[in-house]
Amino acid sequence: MSRAEICAHLPHAGAMCLLDGVLSWDATRIACTAGTHRAADNPLRRNGRLHTICGIEYAAQAMALHAALAGGGHTQAHVGYLASVRDIRCGIGLLDEIEGDLLVEAEQLAGEEGRAIYRFALRSAQRELLSGRAAVVLKP
Repeated sequence: MSRAEICAHLPHAGAMCLLDGVLSWDATRIACTAGTHRAADNPLRRNGRLHTICGIEYAAQAMALHAALAGGGHTQAHVGYLASVRDIRCGIGLLDEIEGDLLVEAEQLAGEEGRAIYRFALRSAQRELLSGRAAVVLKP
């Protein structure tokens, strides 16, 4: 899946579309790659730095992409909202210090029409950088 195809499934455009590729996905899981944490023009940077907590947006985009693909691969992006995030664990302070690509994983734990709970993790070189759970609401 190309970056353009990924962005077509998300309500984000340009530099705000943070994912670069999809490694795998099925009915409950998705694994994506991203290198945009190294980009100087990353819109989530503040004072030139990208704090690890911004990884929640990477995970949210993976969740939204999973919902689109698992829901039949609709080509029109759906707007989604994070209703809550819980059990957040940050393994480092800054994502921009990571030289390699990010592995962004999300697993749907529960879901019904327009709502889901996901567990997510960001990793690089087998090191967990961020993890947690999120409740999301999707609107067509």
